[in-house]
Amino acid sequence: MSHASSLKARRQRQKNRKLLDAAAKKAKRQAKQALAGPAVKKEKVKKEKVKKEKVVTEKVKKAKPPKEESGKQDTKKGGAGAEGKGAS
Repeated sequence: MSHASSLKARRQRQKNRKLLDAAAKKAKRQAKQALAGPAVKKEKVKKEKVKKEKVVTEKVKKAKPPKEESGKQDTKKGGAGAEGKGAS
């Protein structure tokens, strides 16, 4: 028997075996369903959707710092930038 024909026989055997196994599983499944009797469907219960009420929130305005404080912050920012440039 040549190698090609042995491979062909092997494929054919696998195919037949697969078909037989599938048929056996199907028969077993049908027998199980026959024993169980007719299927009873459960009624679906719809849940009522609850609408969420929108809560109105008041916007809070940000408090601006006095001009004296804002000036101090500007000088701090400018001073740090000058040091960075001088270091490089």
